[in-house]
Amino acid sequence: MAYFPLYIDMKNLKVLLVGGSTIACEKLGKLLLFTKEITVISSTIKKETQLLITEHNLTFYQRAYQVGDIDGFDIVVVATNTLDLHQSIYEESRGSRILINSVDNTKYCDFIFPSFIQKGDLTVAISTNGASPAFTKKMRQYFEENIPNSVETFLRNMKNLRKTMPKGKARMKHFDYLVKGYFAKHFK
Repeated sequence: MAYFPLYIDMKNLKVLLVGGSTIACEKLGKLLLFTKEITVISSTIKKETQLLITEHNLTFYQRAYQVGDIDGFDIVVVATNTLDLHQSIYEESRGSRILINSVDNTKYCDFIFPSFIQKGDLTVAISTNGASPAFTKKMRQYFEENIPNSVETFLRNMKNLRKTMPKGKARMKHFDYLVKGYFAKHFK
């Protein structure tokens, strides 16, 4: 069964990242685009991961994960190379409302990280449900190359216009006209 694509407001959610490796650093970089409410637990840590923790003033515990560390968190990302730890954290979370992502192991995931592009208010997420990360990466690169940088300004203008025009058919028709014009100019 496929994963349901969901965009979620993370500004009030507490995130725990278990791990300090290169992959943990990659996940941390993605999470930081959406929240700063992140705690990291890892007995070892890469320099790049430590730099992100320091730069964003995140909470960091340099130690091994302990049972109960997930308590109080909404989302937990396990980015280690210890499969037993992935399994035990996942099993510990059952019966709670904590969402778990176990990097590179969908068996212990409630959700997966899609590949995504973010340009201002535009976020495009791409996933193959784990079937081919290489394909997902290539599709992301394709979209990155083909989405014009002007999309940020266009969407900012659309957002401001939404605030000034009353809802209704006339507004919808006007917005449709503007979007069609943008696409005709920028997408061939």
